Amino acid sequence: MRNSTLFSLLFSCFFFSLCCSKSSHEATQLLKFNSSPKSLKILRDNWWNLIRNIHQFPVYVSSQDGQMEADKIEKLPGQPEDVKFDQYSGYVTVDPTKGRALFYYFVEAPQDSSSKPLVLWLNGGPGCSSLGAGAMRELGPFRVNSDGKTLYANEAAWNNVANVIFLESPAGVGFSYSNTSSDYQNTGDKSTADDTYTFLINWLERFPQYKNRDFFITGESYAGHYIPELAALILKNNAANKNTIIQLKGIAMGNAYVDGDTNDKATYDYLWSHALIADETYSNIQSNCNFSSSVSNADCDEALTAAQNEIGNIDMYDIYAPICSTSSNIKASVQPDPCASDYVDNYLNLAEVQKALHATVHLPYPWTACSDVIGYWNDAPATLLPTIQDLIHNGLRVWFYSGDQDSVVPVTSTRYSIKMLKLPVESQWKPWYTNDQVGGYVIGYKGLTLATVRGAGHLVPSYQPERALTMFSSFLKGKF
Repeated sequence: MRNSTLFSLLFSCFFFSLCCSKSSHEATQLLKFNSSPKSLKILRDNWWNLIRNIHQFPVYVSSQDGQMEADKIEKLPGQPEDVKFDQYSGYVTVDPTKGRALFYYFVEAPQDSSSKPLVLWLNGGPGCSSLGAGAMRELGPFRVNSDGKTLYANEAAWNNVANVIFLESPAGVGFSYSNTSSDYQNTGDKSTADDTYTFLINWLERFPQYKNRDFFITGESYAGHYIPELAALILKNNAANKNTIIQLKGIAMGNAYVDGDTNDKATYDYLWSHALIADETYSNIQSNCNFSSSVSNADCDEALTAAQNEIGNIDMYDIYAPICSTSSNIKASVQPDPCASDYVDNYLNLAEVQKALHATVHLPYPWTACSDVIGYWNDAPATLLPTIQDLIHNGLRVWFYSGDQDSVVPVTSTRYSIKMLKLPVESQWKPWYTNDQVGGYVIGYKGLTLATVRGAGHLVPSYQPERALTMFSSFLKGKF
């Protein structure tokens, strides 16, 4: 794996730029994961064999009678007037013996919800909230005002074209919990996939009208692990059950962390190509750093320290965005507001908000954007590329999309990862448009599409909501 000295420096470099902005929780969490010890490598490399050879059935399924009606949200505190869609939230038990339950927030389309597809959104981390980021800052129907108490409408919300579930997973993230505290110390990719699958089976019992609906999985960052792993489990269990329980049609991953060693190299290529580090520093990193090696290298450490000093205090999620600062007047004129995560934290910790959301379990800690209770991450594959290759071979629609101003999981990382799949090009690189402006670029490979989103950071729908909606709508259609 990677040597701890190298990654402590890498973490310091990024943390310095993130410490003044709570908006970068996912990046901080991802870097913590990336600096995990070498002993994790064995489990990472054997993860796919593990999941391939274990049959998930029987899955825990409980009666959901009356639960859908009980989960309906009458009104969120401070929401705009004249909301024209139904919204639901609550808990779904995934392990009754241990008392483990996952929290979800679900918004239906305001028009023709009965004919629109069902979409699951997953944020990454690992261990970050899809409610706090995905729903409240990115693609959900509302965003939080600076007062931390009221909401305003997101006109480019993805529920304009789909019915969207936001899931806080695994247990210990957001409002999701377990009554068995050891669960928080035994979390990893496989348990997360298993619990998310169990959630979906029970959720479809609670909302049976969606059982035969086309289903898609989307998300970002470390969801580059969650999404293909869950998709593989769904396909395997559909086959094992001799029945298509979940009508999975495709996956879309934004700035997705799918191959660790590729991402490490790609980050510094991106930083240099965007004039954030010096030529000499970049040359020294290229010459002295082997990101797949476990051998300590003083010259590499020195080069990374130089890069840390050269980058300065910027938002690595979006290299051109301002950071949150109480002394700055820039907040009012910049979108997205760099302090938006602070407003979300305040809102989701209001007692009246938690009551409206049916988040009625009294946890011994406040809601946070990324989990402070999940401990050691037990298992994760070093690369998801073999899994993605299998999904392509099984005919699943696979899209990568990438905000081109993110340096945490940059577009260079996504392009290097796709190159490793060795897929033939079927449609050449071309621009795509929103409101007569270039929204990004797209290239079609055999079984896979890559779309960039111009001017977007790591949280693509937050930085470029209209362009993100155009991209997402195109994904649902299968073409631009």
